[in-house]
Amino acid sequence: MIGKIIGAYAGDKLAKKVDGFGIGGAGGAALGVVAASVLRRMSLPAMLAVGAGSYVAKKIYERSQRGESIVTGEPLPQKTETRAAA
Repeated sequence: MIGKIIGAYAGDKLAKKVDGFGIGGAGGAALGVVAASVLRRMSLPAMLAVGAGSYVAKKIYERSQRGESIVTGEPLPQKTETRAAA
């Protein structure tokens, strides 16, 4: 029970800090309770795999936002619009 309370508190604080997803304090608290329950049932290798996958996904997302290639890290060529001859 204490784990659910701590998870709800952490989820509430995190949801208020990250406004980009449209989750309010109550939604964050609910997600915190669910996350605490899921983590309690996961094995250590599964937790490590989820953490590593989240880290890689975050890095890929950041590179795409900066306009860099995911594979090489070099800047991507700028997209140009072409018009058909009229």
